[in-house]
Amino acid sequence: MKKHSILMALAALLFALCSVPSWAQTAQVRGKVIGQDSNPVVGAQVVYLDADTGRSYKYKTDKKGEFSAIGLQFANYQVTITSPSGEQLFSRKRIAVGPNPEENVLSVDLSKNPPPAAGQESSGGTTGAGGQEKTEQPKLTKEQQAQMEALRAKRAQAINQNNIISQVNAAMQAKNYEEASTGLRQLIQTDPNKYEYYSGLGTAQLNLGQYEDAVQTLDKGIQLAENPTDPKQDPAKAKAAAGQMLTNLGNAYLKLKKNKEAVESFEKAASLDPNPGTAYYNLCATQYNTGNMEGAAAACDKAIAADPTKADAYFIKGSSMYGSGKLDKEGKYSVPPGTAEALNKYLELAPTGAHAADVKAMLEAVGAKIETTYHGKKK
Repeated sequence: MKKHSILMALAALLFALCSVPSWAQTAQVRGKVIGQDSNPVVGAQVVYLDADTGRSYKYKTDKKGEFSAIGLQFANYQVTITSPSGEQLFSRKRIAVGPNPEENVLSVDLSKNPPPAAGQESSGGTTGAGGQEKTEQPKLTKEQQAQMEALRAKRAQAINQNNIISQVNAAMQAKNYEEASTGLRQLIQTDPNKYEYYSGLGTAQLNLGQYEDAVQTLDKGIQLAENPTDPKQDPAKAKAAAGQMLTNLGNAYLKLKKNKEAVESFEKAASLDPNPGTAYYNLCATQYNTGNMEGAAAACDKAIAADPTKADAYFIKGSSMYGSGKLDKEGKYSVPPGTAEALNKYLELAPTGAHAADVKAMLEAVGAKIETTYHGKKK
């Protein structure tokens, strides 16, 4: 699998992990801002900042100086209010938001409590339904407390995973596969059901020459992609990932000289990957290396159909067809129709390529015309 595909998958996970779990309970907040002239402050910006996660919620007051919103997580928030011109009107470092909407009311009356000096907190103005100063945490039931603790643990885990994913992405870009492997193993420990982690680790192990380990890792990742445990998993994305992992699995088998397993992996990869050109080309090369000339030519045709500009696919196709040739009654070496066309197509795409001399030698051996109109083209 191409490295950038791994990075994109991990980046997608990084984004997903930043989201708060859907089961977390949320709260409703509302409030009103009165200016020093006792009139409503229209267009004031109200910001609730969760210092633990860095997540902020921003609202604006309407023509009555009021705002209302839902969706805040149960937590303590730093709240600031600024006027439309940017002047700070209110600041409080700790305001609790809990399950009771009537306790999540923010009333700021600047005619009674003037705006704070720069860097200072407001002296008052945060009131609930009873009109009392409210800075303490609302009382929660045991179930709600357990939910909050679970949410905090989930957030901490997500932050830790995001940090590791960032390190893994940087290591993969720098081709520091040892460091990437360490991070990916940590991710697997925290969440053993993410096929993306196994895909990344398998790629790193393949680049490190740890072929047996890569086979085991990729096999596990393929199983997870094909048998998802997460109902929200994108089937098309998982199918494509399985195809890419199967291509890498085939490469690992090739390194272990297990050609039969490699062929099976490439064949299955081609059936799953929405961009099967690489899998078909690998199958084409493997079949050729194992002496299956007919199978090689057929796989090369599929690789060419997926990517008509891949010069090496034409070289292997032409070579396999040349290898299938026979001596006729006159002792002349006869090759299947289309051999010369495939070899000349290689020269068209890569006139100075690594196999150009071999291609010309094969064309001369069968008495075919060598096209010269491609001379001087860039590879």
